Amino acid sequence: MNGKRHLTILPLLAALAISVSCSEKHNCTDFVDPLIGSGFHGHVFVGANVPFGFIQAGPTSVTQRWDWCSGYHESENSVIGFSQTHLSGTGCGDLLDITIMPVTGTDLTYARGTLEDPSTGLWSPGDRTAEVAEPGYYSIPLSRYGILAEMTATQRCALYRFTFPESEESAVVLDLKNGGNWDHTTEPFAETVGDNAIRGWRYSTGWAKNQKIFFYAEFSKPFAGAKYIAAEDDYGKMHERMYTRLDFKTSEEESVLVKIAISPVSMEGAKMNLDAELRGWDFDKVRSDASKAWEKELSKIRIEAPEEIRTIFYTALYHAMIAPSLYNDVDGSYRGSDDKIYEKADFENYTTFSLWDTYRAEMPLLSIIEPERIDDMTEAMLKIYEQQGFLPVWHLMSNETFCMPGEAGVIAVGDAIVKGFSGFDREYALEAMKNSLQVVGLGNELRLKYGYVPSDMILLSIARDMEFAIADASVSHAAEVLGKTEDAELYRKKSQSYRIYMDPETGFARGRFADSSWRTPFNPNETILHKTDYSEGNAWQYSFLAPQDVDWLIAFYGGNEGFATRLDSLFTTSSRLDGTGFGDMTGMIGQYVHGNEPSHHIIYLYTMAGYPWKAADRLREVMSTLYTTERAGLCGNEDVGQMSAWYVLSALGFYQVEPASTRFWFGSPVIDKAEIDVGGGKTFRVCANNNSAENKYIQCVTLNGKPYSLPYIDFADMKAGSRLVFEMGPEPGKWY
Repeated sequence: MNGKRHLTILPLLAALAISVSCSEKHNCTDFVDPLIGSGFHGHVFVGANVPFGFIQAGPTSVTQRWDWCSGYHESENSVIGFSQTHLSGTGCGDLLDITIMPVTGTDLTYARGTLEDPSTGLWSPGDRTAEVAEPGYYSIPLSRYGILAEMTATQRCALYRFTFPESEESAVVLDLKNGGNWDHTTEPFAETVGDNAIRGWRYSTGWAKNQKIFFYAEFSKPFAGAKYIAAEDDYGKMHERMYTRLDFKTSEEESVLVKIAISPVSMEGAKMNLDAELRGWDFDKVRSDASKAWEKELSKIRIEAPEEIRTIFYTALYHAMIAPSLYNDVDGSYRGSDDKIYEKADFENYTTFSLWDTYRAEMPLLSIIEPERIDDMTEAMLKIYEQQGFLPVWHLMSNETFCMPGEAGVIAVGDAIVKGFSGFDREYALEAMKNSLQVVGLGNELRLKYGYVPSDMILLSIARDMEFAIADASVSHAAEVLGKTEDAELYRKKSQSYRIYMDPETGFARGRFADSSWRTPFNPNETILHKTDYSEGNAWQYSFLAPQDVDWLIAFYGGNEGFATRLDSLFTTSSRLDGTGFGDMTGMIGQYVHGNEPSHHIIYLYTMAGYPWKAADRLREVMSTLYTTERAGLCGNEDVGQMSAWYVLSALGFYQVEPASTRFWFGSPVIDKAEIDVGGGKTFRVCANNNSAENKYIQCVTLNGKPYSLPYIDFADMKAGSRLVFEMGPEPGKWY
């Protein structure tokens, strides 16, 4: 185990100032618009944070429907308060813990309220015409109270500046009741400390069944008074300290500052975090330091491209750096998956592992530009394995949510092994991968018994089996790297289990029963949420979900030409969905669904089959039409960085298709030039000469000045600091 590797990216080391910018005139942060993706189904976090920080300080709205999973949606402007934790881009709602709301007046109703009447709760309309959102800073006027709310952040702390009108009845209300969507308070506690601080905790249940967040907050001026307000939780139990009102007398345009730290461990841990990260009351300096922290991370990729593409690119990179989120105190202590406290860990612990989504592009992107974090994230996953008995599936705040089929933690850990990361015990990691695929549950027990998941015995059978098969391939690749040839062969064969669903008569992945009979009747367009053999999709997408076995897929469809024709049909067939459909199936081109992850690798299969110009056509279509600078600029859920990471990699010209692999397959770069910091003082340079909307096809490739005849670049070549040059042109063709 390496020594402690805490990644200090914030305020107290700001003297190390970032000198690298994205161009002579602009910083990378200048091209970030955090509001892109706040409309439609993007579900992105809007507020103030730092890269991969534990705290995300931002507004929470009244509405609790699906499109408010992050607490914010561009379609309505209510603000019930500002919460310290948020999710970004998920399709499930949780968190929104420890909410504070500045108010004036005493005749107030302490509740979330309804949109029809603000007086039913504390909420205020937020003036979106004066809203400011930029990396590390957010502000909005609260029109009901005449208060300007501003916020910025460190890794574990938020600093608020509330500018009040003149009032004898100004206050800041601490709200421990309201959380995100189906998150419900089970135990709130708050107590004042002296005349300018308050501390406590919020325990809740929801997507994360047993969530515990502790806090410590200090105010820049003493309270004139404090009042605890009782309220029922959502189960009818009364709690005496569900709300706390902290009163102030304010003069016109007087600012009251609040600094608040959170901890997964204790109130004392929160106080320790506050003392370590947020000394003093210099709001503008903390805001500047947060911006510098973002600039440091974003400038790891410096590009030349038209301004609109820069905006989409750097906003995507920004969104890809919100999570996984730091999940420990400044001394390394954290709460484990077994609800025990682990003290002074020698790695940075992380949470918010949306791995079914992020193993596809987010984690491969971080492996290029955030190598130290990959070591720590992998170690965090191995600790989760120790504490709960299997690697994470979808892990959130010490809780396994079991969201989405398969065992994606196996894929992420395998990827780290195959790429040569060594900040963890690699042999132990392989054992954790193998053991996790033996755990009974999620349909795996059926697969262990039958060799596949019978479709008459459990829902989502094909989705489950195919994701397990991808995980098996990851074990095989990791075992091969570690010299475990028997394991490599065993899991390679296991990774072929999905083949039993591939129906030569229909050409689709089709349900197969325990007696080997086919599901009848069969409709490849049938789409019913959680009620078919597929998860968030149908037979069209899942017929291509075997990135670990592309050669076999190609042969199944009659060779390269037949396979390309089959891919063509995916994009040209009707987008009709039969059944109830599903909200995540958006960004459709035919039955290709860019708004959801099982489709994300598919376009690159053209390159793997020898038709790179077809990949270029579709990639340019997706990048130019399904990623925009509008509020609805994402065609589906951001999914904790995956949607954005797909764009970042694809815009650079390559994408990792295979699980636990070092190969990044070429597509069609839209970035003219890029310099990528890959760690160890090395820079990987990418250049697309003669690049334009018309010149979208790769004509030839050089690597380090020499002709290059492969359709992919290897991870080792990136990390060596090589120079990759694409010569672009208008003629479809093949250079390999």
